[in-house]
Amino acid sequence: MFREDALEQLRELGVKIAIDDFGTGYSSLLYLKRWRVDTLKIDRGFIKDIVTDPSDFAIVSAIIAMARNLNIQVVAEGIEGYQQLEMLRIMGCQLAQGFLFAKPAPAQDAARFLHAKTVDPSQQDWAEPSLAETGT
Repeated sequence: MFREDALEQLRELGVKIAIDDFGTGYSSLLYLKRWRVDTLKIDRGFIKDIVTDPSDFAIVSAIIAMARNLNIQVVAEGIEGYQQLEMLRIMGCQLAQGFLFAKPAPAQDAARFLHAKTVDPSQQDWAEPSLAETGT
């Protein structure tokens, strides 16, 4: 069973605490009260239809707002399209991961990718125009 004092010992060593797949399974709001969490990773199931499903939009928006109020960093998992990325950017999500940026790769390929490329959506040669720029 998990011991909270072990978590604090890890934190003292500089380990950052993240809750993965937040919003599903055993990820409880009680964890946010009980532990000092550094990062919430929003489950891809909420991100997948964020552009078309008002419920997913509302849930993700609420998670991001709650995390901001608790001074917790947010990562959106499963980003596959520019509209998802733009919507999350507007909501104030700080970090994103998913196939839009890169597919899973062996460690040596990932290291080469990271050395060769900086993934910055604000770079005009990388990002599609924002929704505001396209008038949609």
